[in-house]
Amino acid sequence: MSNFAQLAVALMDLTSLNNDDTSHSIESLVASIEPQLGTPAAICVFSQFVAHAKIALAARGLSQVNVATVTNFPTGDDSLSHVINETLIAIERGADEIDLVIPYKALLNGDEQSVLEYVRESKKVCAEKATLKVIIESGILQTEALITRATELAIEGGADFVKTSTGKVAINATLQSASYILKTINKTNKSVGFKAAGGVKTVADASEYLALGNKIMGEDYLQAETFRFGASSLLDDVYKQLCV
Repeated sequence: MSNFAQLAVALMDLTSLNNDDTSHSIESLVASIEPQLGTPAAICVFSQFVAHAKIALAARGLSQVNVATVTNFPTGDDSLSHVINETLIAIERGADEIDLVIPYKALLNGDEQSVLEYVRESKKVCAEKATLKVIIESGILQTEALITRATELAIEGGADFVKTSTGKVAINATLQSASYILKTINKTNKSVGFKAAGGVKTVADASEYLALGNKIMGEDYLQAETFRFGASSLLDDVYKQLCV
């Protein structure tokens, strides 16, 4: 299990996206990292805390840890112009990664073009400046057909990663939805990553996703450039396992 723990921490987006977040709570999040036990791939925070997270990481000699933020979050209901403005500001603040929520309600209503446009326009802004991770909210889409189609649209629009969930709805990451996403990515033969978010709380949880990723995509896929976990409590369990 310790091998899974070591891998899980290296693939983690250590996340705090709470309405009561403060500069102090973001400092505490950064302080929770124990480099001798492993460092996460990224810290994911609201845009207003991006610069603060960068400074806190640098102060600890952890500048290699990326800082991610979210756009169109969590409902997917913002106008495209607002989302683009959000993205521009986040990048100006130093965000290395943008986690965009697609307008998934539009997709439920058969509007594929809106999904494609949000992803495509966000990708134009990110360009070479930031990684674009696209959240499809698989727990709302639910069906294989809709999850597959959302993944296809995300990839067509230029997504660097397809992410399951916001973590803010009743059903978040599941192994079934992960399987649909990974199989769709695999069929494209494109270098697109996968991120499971919401509900991955233990090393045991993470190990199931790692096994699934290995089965569908191969062992080489299990690296931070192509495989991530969005988590807040997973780090605690990882460190417990590594301290045993």
